[in-house]
Amino acid sequence: MKKIVEVLRLHLKLNLSLRQSATLLKISLGTASNYVNRFKELNIDIDKFISLNEYEQEKLFYPKNVCDIKPQTSKIMPDYIYIHNELKRKKQTKVTVSLLYEEYKEANPNNYYGSTQFREYYSKFLNKINPSMKQVHISGEKVFVDYSGLTIPIVNQRTGEITKAQIFVAVLGASGYTFVHATYSQKQRDFILSHTLAYDFFGGTPLIVVPDNLKSAVIKNSKKDGIVLNESYAALAKHYNMAVSPARPYKPKDKSKVEQGVQGIQRWILAVLRHQTFFSVDELNDAISLLLDKYNAKIVKRFSKSRFEMFLELDKPFLQSLPNERYIYKEFKEATVSQSYHIFLEGCEYSVPYKYLGLKVFVSYSTRSVEIFYKGVKIAIHPKLHFAGTVSTLNEHMPTNHQYVNEKINPGRFLNWANNIGINSLQWVKNEFKIVTHAPNAYRKLNAVLNLAKIYGNKDLDLALEYALDNNVTATASIKSILDKKIYLQKPVNNTTTVTVELFNNHENLRGNIYE
Repeated sequence: MKKIVEVLRLHLKLNLSLRQSATLLKISLGTASNYVNRFKELNIDIDKFISLNEYEQEKLFYPKNVCDIKPQTSKIMPDYIYIHNELKRKKQTKVTVSLLYEEYKEANPNNYYGSTQFREYYSKFLNKINPSMKQVHISGEKVFVDYSGLTIPIVNQRTGEITKAQIFVAVLGASGYTFVHATYSQKQRDFILSHTLAYDFFGGTPLIVVPDNLKSAVIKNSKKDGIVLNESYAALAKHYNMAVSPARPYKPKDKSKVEQGVQGIQRWILAVLRHQTFFSVDELNDAISLLLDKYNAKIVKRFSKSRFEMFLELDKPFLQSLPNERYIYKEFKEATVSQSYHIFLEGCEYSVPYKYLGLKVFVSYSTRSVEIFYKGVKIAIHPKLHFAGTVSTLNEHMPTNHQYVNEKINPGRFLNWANNIGINSLQWVKNEFKIVTHAPNAYRKLNAVLNLAKIYGNKDLDLALEYALDNNVTATASIKSILDKKIYLQKPVNNTTTVTVELFNNHENLRGNIYE
């Protein structure tokens, strides 16, 4: 009403044109014209109208609300539940409101409502079943997902510590059929697991998933930059042949279906469990499962059917078939192939063919495997390693022996570098080469340690490495700590003692007196 009053004030009191008034208020010219014409029909003074409160203005401006229309007893009211359900199938059947009206007329040739009233009553029906969103959800088209604001405490039996279980909710658009799953967090791994279990529960997948904008699904959603999906979530959608259509930020009506579902499960499931104590999410999910069946079997009064019955009728026939295998959670990252033609992932190393040395590759990994791609082509696959410091090197990825001589970085380079620092440094480097099966696997560590000479000087590094040799210290951080604390000065050191060193190897490409 405030905007209507402002249009009337600008046009009738300030004598601005309708176009000017509409432009200033950012509404269409047609809308402004309708406001003015409707006001003129009231036959009331503009000043008096402006002086009224909003309720009185609205009562004058809209004296007969659609919701106040009373059906004429002599005419037969259409079955709007049937009409609503038919429109949910319109993507498959191509049915329209006009066609449904014609069918209604044919069924009631002597006592039917006119087309306008038919549509007005349908609008009233929509307001009644869902005042916040007058949408018709197409059968098998969408699933809405979100987390409940309410959580359930999980008690650690050993420590008594309490963790709040997060409650995931998925609701099919047409039928309202609902799935609920509890997890320890809303992190990506748990979020994706809940999706896969939901699709198993439904026995198929709709065409579109509508998530909220949490980071496990959507990295960015703005008019300027568009929608940027999380890689793992995009891979999930691709596996199930689905599209992702996130709800618009700050637009709760976009996800009203799942918000209604969340409200329902809070009342009929979470509230029922409020006095129970759970010691694991598995135990909680067992309890939820029993109540969920009851919730989906409850009769929805306005439809006189349960969600399960509507699911069988509306959604199930149109869901896509599940793929042969359930989606396995994967994560993704970009990595650069190191001097050892390995990539580093979660503290472990995985080899790639030698020719990709120094290039950027794309890594897809799960708890089972690590796949490495270059420009979309898979160049390596390894079992996933789970202990930091372990290495997976495939023989076919190694260069042939004669290629060492053509490498910019090779074992000889590190041996010469260490020899220039000191005899202890040389011995330490040789020891490092001994403990790896593939020489380039040591390059990264050797680079880090020998470069410490630039900070602490050759003499101090050599003394620190002598201490490291005597005490079997190999970790880079430990050697840096020895240098920082000057631990090597805490005991007498005779740096002129001749150290008998063992040969690194007799590789034919290594030259110079340090290899003899």
